[in-house]
Amino acid sequence: MDAVLVVDDESNIRDVVCFALKGAGFNPLEAQSGEEAIELFNKENPTLIVLDIGMPGMDGFEVCRQLRQDSSVPIIFLSAFSEEIDRVQGLEIGGDDYITKPFSPRELVIRVKNVLRRLRETPLESRKEEAGQSGVIERGRLRVDCDRFKVFWNESELVFSVTEFGMIRAMLSGLPDQVFERDQLMDKSYQRENHVVSHRTIDSHIRRIRNKFKAVGASPIETVHGRGYRLGPCD
Repeated sequence: MDAVLVVDDESNIRDVVCFALKGAGFNPLEAQSGEEAIELFNKENPTLIVLDIGMPGMDGFEVCRQLRQDSSVPIIFLSAFSEEIDRVQGLEIGGDDYITKPFSPRELVIRVKNVLRRLRETPLESRKEEAGQSGVIERGRLRVDCDRFKVFWNESELVFSVTEFGMIRAMLSGLPDQVFERDQLMDKSYQRENHVVSHRTIDSHIRRIRNKFKAVGASPIETVHGRGYRLGPCD
């Protein structure tokens, strides 16, 4: 049973979310502050986090920043903020999805399932076709281990969110110099049946991916103006 950490300073919100998750077959864990969330995450290693943004003390953005230093655990932001700039900021710092209050518990459960599906349900035949029997795709210094959900540049491991990992895997599994339009990256990285993903959101994810590569001295993602993105030379 997947453990889902629900982080919110409002007990009634935690109660609603945990009730919905438990009814869907998940094991909900509760934290009422950012500090408690970090502690519980390190202790319980949950499969996914539903994370409120507007908490006193350590807010959800800071919790996400700290977790993203060494973890790719899926994070769904839960917030009263509905402005696009807040959604974009949440995705830029490593969130995988964003839902605003008031929300439908049923929709939240669907979002949780969709994010986990992106992480787990790449068909075996597709994996073999893209990565061979070993589940590893390589190009130059870039290596993606699909089975272990890991990305390496030379010997340096980079930590990516579920969505970021999906984008890298999509570009790496394409033909050399293949250009991916934003809609293509959306289709390969999101389950879009229940919400719309904007082009700006994709651009935010690409910016974050580039920053992580830049930290190890790499710059493999190229922009093709008016078209989209491609994976350039990886030597």
